[in-house]
Amino acid sequence: MLTKQITATASLNSDRPKGYVGKILRVYPERERVIVEGVNLRIRHTKPNQTYPQGGRIPREMPIHVSNVMPVDSSGNRTRIGRKWIQDQETGRGRWIRYAKSTNEELDR
Repeated sequence: MLTKQITATASLNSDRPKGYVGKILRVYPERERVIVEGVNLRIRHTKPNQTYPQGGRIPREMPIHVSNVMPVDSSGNRTRIGRKWIQDQETGRGRWIRYAKSTNEELDR
């Protein structure tokens, strides 16, 4: 199961900028890949179009495997993720939440 989420902050385990902290821009659960802001930049050669009237060489972020990414808790440290079942006091309905194993802090709001 893929536990990475868009807009979460993540730190890199490996790759060139090890320890780099960036925002997850997109998640591809079927391919088990994520795009992290500023990581794995590749040059795309584009023809002139409305977005890039001059065309040319445009840097783009490319996906990396989820095993190379770890979430970051509120103190800025890398952490593993756990899941636990909680129940809402008013409604009595339960749901799964993600939490940081190092601090027991809830990551889902």
